[in-house]
Amino acid sequence: MLLAVAQEAQAEAQAARDAAARRFIDLYAATPIGVVLGDTDGIIRDINPALVQLLGHTRSDLVGKPLTSLAATPSDAKALTAALAEFSLPGRRPRQERLTVTHAKDGTLRARLTVATIEGCVEGDPHPVLMIEDINELDLLGETLRRQNVQDSLTGLPNSYHFESKLDMTLAGATDERIALIYLDIDGFKVINDGLGPGAGDEVLRQVARKLEAQFVTHDAVVARLFGDGFAVLLRGELDNADVVGLVEDAMRELAEPVYVQGKGIGVNVSVGIVVTEAAGHTREELHRAAEITLHRAKENGKAQWMFFEQELHDRDRRRYGIGATIGGGLENGQFGVDYEPTVKLDGSNQIAVVNAVLRWDHPDHGVLRPSDFSDLADTTGMTPALGQLVLTQSMSDAAAWHREFTKAPDLCVRLPTRFAIDPNLVCVVRTELERTGLPPNKLRICTDSIALTDPRGEVLETLSVLADLNVKITLAVSGAADLELIHQHRLPVGFLIVSGSLVDALAEEDTGDHGAHRHLSMLLARARELGINRVGADGVHSAEHARRLADLGVIAGRGKLFGEEVDAAGIRSMLAGAPVGVRS
Repeated sequence: MLLAVAQEAQAEAQAARDAAARRFIDLYAATPIGVVLGDTDGIIRDINPALVQLLGHTRSDLVGKPLTSLAATPSDAKALTAALAEFSLPGRRPRQERLTVTHAKDGTLRARLTVATIEGCVEGDPHPVLMIEDINELDLLGETLRRQNVQDSLTGLPNSYHFESKLDMTLAGATDERIALIYLDIDGFKVINDGLGPGAGDEVLRQVARKLEAQFVTHDAVVARLFGDGFAVLLRGELDNADVVGLVEDAMRELAEPVYVQGKGIGVNVSVGIVVTEAAGHTREELHRAAEITLHRAKENGKAQWMFFEQELHDRDRRRYGIGATIGGGLENGQFGVDYEPTVKLDGSNQIAVVNAVLRWDHPDHGVLRPSDFSDLADTTGMTPALGQLVLTQSMSDAAAWHREFTKAPDLCVRLPTRFAIDPNLVCVVRTELERTGLPPNKLRICTDSIALTDPRGEVLETLSVLADLNVKITLAVSGAADLELIHQHRLPVGFLIVSGSLVDALAEEDTGDHGAHRHLSMLLARARELGINRVGADGVHSAEHARRLADLGVIAGRGKLFGEEVDAAGIRSMLAGAPVGVRS
């Protein structure tokens, strides 16, 4: 009975072993991973079908050969030998290696090789097993991603990430060497893209990249494309300003030589910002900001030129750009308001004829700022229309309140910056504010200048005509008689002039011998009368004598230092209630 039980148990165990063996054989044959079975002496005993397909070798090619014969190079064979030497150690986990293995047709193949063990026929006698996976495409993908991570795909130059890494490495290892950081930006690149298409623009960028690479070859130069049409060059070593300028000017001359795209010759001009400094003691962010602001200054000063970093100018520009960047936040936080500058009759009555709205920014860091501090930056950041609407909304509300309280309240004059004058929503804004505030249209003067009138981006002439039809008064700011011809040429509904600039300033001098300014201003006033404009004011009246000279010529009102600084709405109300205008002697 005991023998029968033992025989039955043995049969069941044998059946389980046979089933496990069949499962192993099925898995061994079906797995898509190449498998190599080895002997304890490191000889290939068998390979599965997947390995034949993976490496192109037949079973007879490999069986009986050393496992290390799979390695394609001596270094790979050494790594495989080391892995095999450890396979029989107790508790040994499978070990993975990236190796190059032999391929029957292609020569070599990049593979991930896992060394494991299986139990042999004799207990405690493990056999090595190699599992081989093709990672050739994975490696190629990794290399592609690596290149994309450090290389600009269009030009083949290092990209911004690679450039910044190089700069960081240079600064980290800096001792007493000098570096030059050069930022270049193509002037008018949008014209090339819009005029000839993005394909032409891409070809221009590629040719610019090749020229820059050919030009900057010394001082361990690194040339990169940072973004769009922006390029950068990093130089290091024994450098002085003259060396760097020479290289930059040579590059600018080379770039200016036309390149031919689609049969058309395209000349490329660049603006350049240059920083030359000791490498030690600086961070990448500091140098980047310095080069970028210097480049912006070169573009603002006329383009197609280079400029060196200067600390004083850098500090000034950083302040300006910091102001410009926070205009939107200032609007949202209620930091902007409106002050008023009185325009006073020059007949000796000191009566306020007009009040002129002036935007004020109560900046938390820089105190009170006037439009001259931020108007250009508002244009650059696209904030001018929002600021213009704020001026109209606030000033028309204040003027309506004065009109309701005082029967002889003065007109309100709002000078429109060019960007707001050309805004297609201007008429809608004015009409809406007239209805909201109840300000009579004939108490509002909209002032513009010749620059806005001739700006091709908008329909200023049509806008002024529509405003005039609403009974809004139109004022033109002029600096010379030539500006008046726009009134005649376009039949503008202008009823008032305000003169400023050198003609007015010249009459402020104690020496009244400037007969030229006197003659030109007289001619301007005469031409204004011919056009039916009899009300002419002057901006920039400095003294009582200055006011008298202007009045003698026929100027009826003026504003400026003589009549005091801008005041808020409450200050204007006090003047209208009887407080004297702040006339200075």
